[in-house]
Amino acid sequence: MVRTTPRLVGRDDEIDRLLALVRGAERGEGGALVLRGEPGIGKSALLEHVERAVPAEFRVLRASGSEFEGEMPFAALHQLCVSLLAHLDALSAPYRDSLLVAFGLADGAPDPFRVGLAALELLATAAAEHPMLCVIDDAHWMDAASARAFTFLARRIAAEPIAMVFAARDEDVIRGLDELPGLAVSGLSDAHARELLAGAKSATLDERVRDRLLAEARGNPLALIELPKAGGFALPTPSPVASRVERSFRARIAELPRDARILLILASADPTGDPGLLWAAARRLDVDVPAASAAAEGSGLMLLGTRARFCHPLARSAAYRAAEPDQRRAAHRALADTTDPDVAPDRRAWHRAQATAGPDERVAAELESSASRAQARGGVAAAAAFLERAAALSCDPGKQAERTLAAARATLDAGGASAAADLLASIDTGTLDEHQHSSVDLLRGRIAFVQGADGAVEGAELILRAGRRLAASDPERSRECFVAALEMGLVVGRAAGVMDRVLDAARSAPRRPDLLDALVLLSTEGHRAGVPALRRVLTGDDAGWSRVPALAAVLAGELWDIDLHTAVTEWLVRTGRETGSPMTIRLGLSQAALSAVFAGDFGRAMAAIAEEEAVADALGDPPQLYPRVHLSAMRGRRQEVLDLVAEVVNRGTGQLTANAHWAMAVLHNGLADYPAALDAATRAVAAGDLFLTGIALPELVEAAVRCGEHAAARSALDALVERAEPAGTSFGLGVAAGARALVSDAEADHLEALQHLANSPVPLHAARAHLRYGEWLRRANRRRDAREHLRTAHEELSRMGMEAFAERAAGELRATGEVARSRSEHTDDRLTAQEMHIARQVAAGATSKEVATHLFISPRTVDAHLRNIFRKLGITSRRQLRDVPGLR
Repeated sequence: MVRTTPRLVGRDDEIDRLLALVRGAERGEGGALVLRGEPGIGKSALLEHVERAVPAEFRVLRASGSEFEGEMPFAALHQLCVSLLAHLDALSAPYRDSLLVAFGLADGAPDPFRVGLAALELLATAAAEHPMLCVIDDAHWMDAASARAFTFLARRIAAEPIAMVFAARDEDVIRGLDELPGLAVSGLSDAHARELLAGAKSATLDERVRDRLLAEARGNPLALIELPKAGGFALPTPSPVASRVERSFRARIAELPRDARILLILASADPTGDPGLLWAAARRLDVDVPAASAAAEGSGLMLLGTRARFCHPLARSAAYRAAEPDQRRAAHRALADTTDPDVAPDRRAWHRAQATAGPDERVAAELESSASRAQARGGVAAAAAFLERAAALSCDPGKQAERTLAAARATLDAGGASAAADLLASIDTGTLDEHQHSSVDLLRGRIAFVQGADGAVEGAELILRAGRRLAASDPERSRECFVAALEMGLVVGRAAGVMDRVLDAARSAPRRPDLLDALVLLSTEGHRAGVPALRRVLTGDDAGWSRVPALAAVLAGELWDIDLHTAVTEWLVRTGRETGSPMTIRLGLSQAALSAVFAGDFGRAMAAIAEEEAVADALGDPPQLYPRVHLSAMRGRRQEVLDLVAEVVNRGTGQLTANAHWAMAVLHNGLADYPAALDAATRAVAAGDLFLTGIALPELVEAAVRCGEHAAARSALDALVERAEPAGTSFGLGVAAGARALVSDAEADHLEALQHLANSPVPLHAARAHLRYGEWLRRANRRRDAREHLRTAHEELSRMGMEAFAERAAGELRATGEVARSRSEHTDDRLTAQEMHIARQVAAGATSKEVATHLFISPRTVDAHLRNIFRKLGITSRRQLRDVPGLR
């Protein structure tokens, strides 16, 4: 049964959209909607309307952002979930503990992903009893941790009986929420504005004043209701409606008795709305609480119940901003004095900081402690705010610089690169020592790097400068900076020159048997000298590559060492899962996908890509492109590759672009379009990037030979042999022998390639070696021998799903007089990457809840995907998945 609700003038379309969302949730098809509009446009009224309009069986949860609570981690999420905490015992222990830590009810450091999943499970558990409407007002003022959690939830409730409605100002972009379905709430039409104004209980207005009010309000409902209360005849000159309405609220506040004004200031300064705290603070300021409360409520500006609430956020802002600075400080001091230091030490420290006019080392130290606690709870935004204020209150210039540096680090970690740069700019660099100067350079380098591909070169250069600064005073840290700059240089590619400049700088440092020296040796004396040194460093007892895993993964490829790459990848995935580090798990999953591609297990690659995309989606970041580029190229999916390359062009520089050129070379070699392959391969090797140059050179050799460009083929072969032979692995030796066979046209080289690759964990290269040898045998008119190798090539390439190369093998078989068997459809042809991940996990015995944990979705959503998987595969149960080829 739907409750009866008063009509909102001129909002029929918006209400229809909101009720459609509610009806979807009632059917178990959850969704989210973000209402956007200027202050006073009616977003809160729409939220209140839909709350009253939902069927009686719905459970309604409410939360709101607060202008003065934006740095308290998970504050808004806690508001929404507080009435559901009785369901915590129904959650698994890790999820229950994550929420307790996030809400400050237990000690520890929460995993942001686990908090999101825990909140999803909590809401889904409660929604199993009653459908749910979640209403989040003033979303633009939410703390960053809550905003991420709400975005995470909103994207994952499609299979839950949950509707989420947010309201936010349209000029404020909240990362993540702006990607959700939105509804712009605009001004009322002239007719509806006149209807609302006529129905408002206000003084009779002169006709000319009414017309001006209508023109000035521009259909803003709050302005239409509030401006007449300010008199109507003395409107200010044109300025934003919100400012005029706030001035209207200020005028009403000014008419109140002194004690009522102080009570409003206290309430505006306290984001909790706790009446007990409010009354205690008011008594400290000698306020007559009963009289002040009656006057505040009588004004219509404030509602006092289980929680103190203002009639509108602009009223709260007006109350705070209307107060004199000493009045605000007195309010914060009273709130600090009445806040329990054991229960809420951080709120107390924050109020004390706002109550302090000048430097105060005790308060600064208290804020520093609060920052440490906030970081332990995952509240890096709160830590940044505490540290920034601590720096402002510091008496000692040295401590001020250190706290500002710490604030900049925390701000950057919270995603505020521009704000972090501003903090660094405020530091007086003339007072810094070499270590502090290097810290500034390191931070500036990180900021430049995260601000986009164009800043990656600058970022690496700044970190290189930090390394040079420390070369004499702290050689160990200096070398760490050089290696960090090298790892950053991987993103921009060799062509940018960063890597060579780092290695040039490192050559002047004292020699040590470490990764940096091995790379210097590789750069100056070539692979025959550098590869053994790299192998000793990367595979020794104290390898240390865990400090630079991205660089280690690339160098494993440069060494043609699949075992080392597997070890690095497994460490990354395991460490990422244990620590919850999104960067680590995403790198690990991307490398796992590459490993699976080269192993010819495209289903496993799809599963790893799907999980990486799920983590990226949970963060609100774009997924990694290079694993998808590699997979599509090997599968021979022409349109997929072209689409991904177009995306790379829009997003990528450096190595990402080189990946795209390599992919085009592989695709066109498979399609036998050798001129296009030659052009792409030439571009792929041009910069001399680690790993990519090595795997692109065989494509260049093949394309050049097929095009009759023998000089280019020989040059590419020499470069390949220089890289592959010192590595001494079956993979490298086999690929080099296969390329040599194309140039030499000698059967012995083909046989050597097959011998090496038969023992290597790269079956796709073995299959291609059979294809090349079969083609050579057919041209030598040895058709019977050719059929054997071409048949092997076709079967293996088809089994793996290398469609372009398989078709090339089929064409060669037809030329020998044998018709190749049609390729049967693969499981991975029928399933999406996410479905492949779910199917593989369930086939291995995972429960829906376990799968949900990896993909950051709810178990109910996993079950919905399973129904689609069963339909696509023509099966009816989980048990049957174990017998589907390609899933085990």
